[in-house]
Amino acid sequence: MTNANTSTAAKLAGLTAGTYNVDPAHSVVGFAVRHLMVSKVRGRFNDFTGTINVAEDPLASTVEAVAQVASITTNDEQRDGHLKNSDFFDAEAFPTLTFKSTSIRPDGDDFVLVGDLTIKDVTLPVEFELEYEGASADPWGGSRIGFSAEAEINRKDFGMEWNMALETGGFVIGDKVKITLDVEAVKA
Repeated sequence: MTNANTSTAAKLAGLTAGTYNVDPAHSVVGFAVRHLMVSKVRGRFNDFTGTINVAEDPLASTVEAVAQVASITTNDEQRDGHLKNSDFFDAEAFPTLTFKSTSIRPDGDDFVLVGDLTIKDVTLPVEFELEYEGASADPWGGSRIGFSAEAEINRKDFGMEWNMALETGGFVIGDKVKITLDVEAVKA
């Protein structure tokens, strides 16, 4: 094992090769976006699936995930309805968001997960700052792993152009969207 592989293995203590399914009851697919130039609105998708295929060489692992657009919630039904219409996600025409990883690389004590994010009919590469949270046996005889990740995208790059100018300057909604993931997955 090379020094790089030894270093990676040390960062990923307890992680074993295999297929892991994301546990939606113990995971969050969230986002935050600037609102009225003074605060951030946070939301999440409640209906999602994901598979993590951990390879013998963890840097060769893959991730695939799907979120159902209709499950979006920001704790405001009117805003959620607007987000689902054609001004933003167009849930009727494009019912899912997808992510498929293309590579993983070390980054200090953590990692960068690179992949293709598809929103509406646009697919673009996105880099997530990825942190391995650990591995554990669960009380039911299963094996679980945890990760957290963050990325920032520009919503306009994905065809979500709607906005409204404010009388005081600026806009109702910021262009940058921070995506946050807290994932717990169970070995299949």
